[in-house]
Amino acid sequence: MPFSFELQHTSGVARVGRIQTDHGAITTPVFMPVGTQAAVKAVTPDMLKDAGVQIILGNTYHLVLRPGSETVERAGGLHAFMGWDRPILTDSGGFQVLSLSKLRKISDQGITFRSHVDGSVHFFSPESVIRDQALLGADIIMSFDYCTDYPCDRAEAERAVALTTKWAREGRDVYGARFEMGGYERVIFGIIQGSTYPDLRERSVNEIHELDFPGYAIGALAVGEDRETTWEITRQVTDGLPSDRLRYLMGMGTPADLVEGVAHGVDMFDCVMPTRNARNGTVFTRNGKMNMRNAVYANDYRPLDEECECATCRNFTRAYVRHLFQAGEMLGPTLATQHSLYYYCHLMGEINEAIRKDRFETWRGQFLECYTSDASGNARSA
Repeated sequence: MPFSFELQHTSGVARVGRIQTDHGAITTPVFMPVGTQAAVKAVTPDMLKDAGVQIILGNTYHLVLRPGSETVERAGGLHAFMGWDRPILTDSGGFQVLSLSKLRKISDQGITFRSHVDGSVHFFSPESVIRDQALLGADIIMSFDYCTDYPCDRAEAERAVALTTKWAREGRDVYGARFEMGGYERVIFGIIQGSTYPDLRERSVNEIHELDFPGYAIGALAVGEDRETTWEITRQVTDGLPSDRLRYLMGMGTPADLVEGVAHGVDMFDCVMPTRNARNGTVFTRNGKMNMRNAVYANDYRPLDEECECATCRNFTRAYVRHLFQAGEMLGPTLATQHSLYYYCHLMGEINEAIRKDRFETWRGQFLECYTSDASGNARSA
């Protein structure tokens, strides 16, 4: 079936919808685990499905460096290569403009990277990034963008807006904003830039919207600015976008961030937080975070979350998971990751239900009140 998005219900600004792709349907709002190098660390594709994951994200920069987009294409694309038959979104590598700033040089034509793996030099243009993502086989492809840091001076933010628009147009013109390749349809999303300058965000919204993409992402947030600014910019952007197109807030975040993002009109999220924290012993629950290395769990024979039905909580105790981390056993990060991903997906399901029942704001208040305490009942910051 061709790619489509149906907005099904709203509760205030919060939205519920359905994305259709050739690799399956996705209910929004949705959280996408990050599978940077064609793998979500510590878990198998079957574990992802058991956790309720609908779509995962891969990173173009890393996959182009190794194993190479042509290698993945010869394997049948990412779906076949990694054994994942559900939808995949690939980012463009634009974030590496920020995170690998010492290894790159920006020009109007694109970005020259020096590989962090072996020092080899690579040039990414808006056209090559789209072609690489097409070879990788993603269902949703991100335009190449210039992602700024924070604080960001106005001149750099203006340049980021101008180049992001230029690159979005050039990348779109390779195949079109939606195209068929390899027997299924791919779509391209545009990215909104402008740092924390409202007038530049408005300019970026207008310019990227004119290119008529099936979805739009909000970039360069959650990079150091205060949360009040994050949500002001998010709401400004979502208010400026058409209601029949997807809104994707890149790189967010904590469970509270997801709830606030939905409250500001966002449909899609991704972040390494649940998986990265889990591999280091910290899991998420409805009451906050738990560090499973803490001695308080050494003789605690309850599940990680007593209200959770994930495979980890059904079969193992806090004491056992703590033991695994203390002993350096690989199973520890696997069980913790499996739980945190289930929690994130289940949270999105609760949000969906609250929106459909027109009680999202009530649910949101109850959630945030609960989430300001950790699992031991001690006050903590959300």
